[in-house]
Amino acid sequence: MSIRHIVLWKLAADDADTRALHAEQIAERLLALREVIDDIAHLEVGRNIANPQSNWDVALLSEFADVDALERYQVHPAHQEVAGFVRSVVAERSCVDYPF
Repeated sequence: MSIRHIVLWKLAADDADTRALHAEQIAERLLALREVIDDIAHLEVGRNIANPQSNWDVALLSEFADVDALERYQVHPAHQEVAGFVRSVVAERSCVDYPF
């Protein structure tokens, strides 16, 4: 059973330029994981372009063969490094993992 992993982030920065920079940095770092972590079946990152007052700023959609593959991804040192950066620039996080 394949697993879809979706994460949404609200960035902490007050000004639009800094939020845009942080969103770009998050996207670059996450997308680079595709070349490093074999368990990733699919990974894409999107930046919000509408209703910034109410919408989340950045979305991650990723897919894994099963829950075990997702768990290996989450503890992989390269993912842990990216997650540390993400935690340093976000105010809120929301996530859902579901089979598809």
